[in-house]
Amino acid sequence: MSQATVAKTGKSKPPSPWKPAKPNKKLNNPNAVLSLNGRWGYLFTAPFFVMFLIFGLAPIIYSVYIAFFNWDALGTQEFIGLANFTELVADDRFWNALVNTLDIWLLSTIPMMIMSIGLAAVLHNPNLRGSTFWRTILLVPNITSVLAIAIVFGQLFGRDFGMINIIIGALGFEHVDFIQGTTSSHIAIASMIVWRWTGYNALIFLAAMLAIPGELYESASLDGANKWKQFIYVTLPSLRNTITFVLIVGTIGGLQVFAEPLILGGSYNGGDSGQFSTLTLFLFDQAFVAYKWGYAAAVGIMITFIVAVVSIINFFITRRLAGDGK
Repeated sequence: MSQATVAKTGKSKPPSPWKPAKPNKKLNNPNAVLSLNGRWGYLFTAPFFVMFLIFGLAPIIYSVYIAFFNWDALGTQEFIGLANFTELVADDRFWNALVNTLDIWLLSTIPMMIMSIGLAAVLHNPNLRGSTFWRTILLVPNITSVLAIAIVFGQLFGRDFGMINIIIGALGFEHVDFIQGTTSSHIAIASMIVWRWTGYNALIFLAAMLAIPGELYESASLDGANKWKQFIYVTLPSLRNTITFVLIVGTIGGLQVFAEPLILGGSYNGGDSGQFSTLTLFLFDQAFVAYKWGYAAAVGIMITFIVAVVSIINFFITRRLAGDGK
């Protein structure tokens, strides 16, 4: 809007986020700090892109390339086209690893989400004493070594003298062999994941809760809503985007679980009956035990595809459940 129009109406048109305002050349100062020049941004962001190209994009391209070869690190390389993918689809070990991975992911993700939101709601209470201390404590499992966690949980789920089985025996039930059983071993691995990541995700939800305007709670309170209804109708809808983010990140991490089953199971082959075998363990076994690099690269591509599909499904389901059909 021109200055003449502004002078007539006394109003100025609000700036549009889609059409950024043109810079005023009269305000340009030749003595201004050079870092304010937009061209310097390329220099500061260049290290990230250089590192990504070397350690991110280049390995991906190389993995896709060798997936079409019978690539033996100690032998020859022979182009075989889609043979690795054809063999992978018919490999029972791959499907067993996929089922195990999805099972562990479901057993860990759902309880972790519920517990994380619950802990965040407790920490969101303004009357909670020592809130900083409790928020700090929640990060301790996340920074603890996976090896130490596996040793502790290995003792907890021990067949004869584990604390869990001692409690089960005291209740009059038979002891459970958490290491040899398929479902029981998945429960043990999922419990490790839940214990390690619940506090971390709780802090993410807490940050989102602190960003919710207090006026929404005041309005709900004036309408007669108690604390539980405020949580259901105010807090949870406001956490829609955060829940989607945590689910997608949890899916990516859950479908790539590696350290927990490896340390608890104690081998790369996934246990006696393959109960510990996950997709990443199967990939590692094919690459660094069997030295079938081409086949392992095909496994990696398939893992990427599965993670992408499950993440997209998660995204649309959570958005639909949250009432956002966009």
